[in-house]
Amino acid sequence: MRPAVYHRPMTTQPPSPDVPRLTVALTIDHDAISDSVRRADPPVKLSHGEFGPRVGAPRILALLERRGIASTWFVPGHTLETFPESTATIAAGGHELASHGWYHEDFSELTDDEQRAILSRSFEALERVAGVPPAGWRAPYWALGERTLELVEEAGFRYDSSLMGDDYALYRVRHSDRHTTAGGTRWGPESGLVEVPVYWALDDWPHFEPGPGRDGLSAPSKVLEIWTDELRYAHEHAPGGLLTVTVHPECIGRGHRMAMLERFIDAAEALDGVVFDRLDRYVAGAAGG
Repeated sequence: MRPAVYHRPMTTQPPSPDVPRLTVALTIDHDAISDSVRRADPPVKLSHGEFGPRVGAPRILALLERRGIASTWFVPGHTLETFPESTATIAAGGHELASHGWYHEDFSELTDDEQRAILSRSFEALERVAGVPPAGWRAPYWALGERTLELVEEAGFRYDSSLMGDDYALYRVRHSDRHTTAGGTRWGPESGLVEVPVYWALDDWPHFEPGPGRDGLSAPSKVLEIWTDELRYAHEHAPGGLLTVTVHPECIGRGHRMAMLERFIDAAEALDGVVFDRLDRYVAGAAGG
């Protein structure tokens, strides 16, 4: 019998000379007002979301263009339709467009049929905008139902970025894990869907936005310390690995936080062998094309 394993990282060997020492992926969740529309939020929350495409996204794109950085944008379908100029500018800048639901739905609350419909609609909308089938999907809130990632793979996506089973190494998503207090844990089989791991501390939202149990107004210097220490640790201990950072235009787009983001980029570029790249390209390389 094959022994049960938690997961098998896809990158376990030191890189060859032509592989970067470390790849940093700046991933941008371009939620805009999608979540507020679904929730019927009051005007102040809608305006907070509107700050994203109106102010935050242009600032991020200008920074990325100035520094020659390609990134990945996870875009809800509502944002694609409501702010087409923003999406067109992202694509024109050479950045990857990936899926993030339609109205930033919580997939753990949806039926399989509802999830399947949203995934299909989002896939088709992104393909129309980008001109190529999207490779990636990220669950809004990183919230998944029991079969969500099976449906993501069935929809045609090649990678997911919603789980935390590793930090700097890609791995294959398992389907049909079973966990019960009576029968213990039984691991499901690995699938063809690649996982790009994420983590709360490498997401701007828990640090900077108010929410249950937090004031959400951290000093940028505190966040810069966390992100930079993570960067340096990955550079030293994970040759060939990937460090994924998640930001939101309506959050990171504030001036004092943009200054922090640029200082983080400075810290990365000061390390030998560090590059920035899109997730689809890194995943394709790690998976052998």
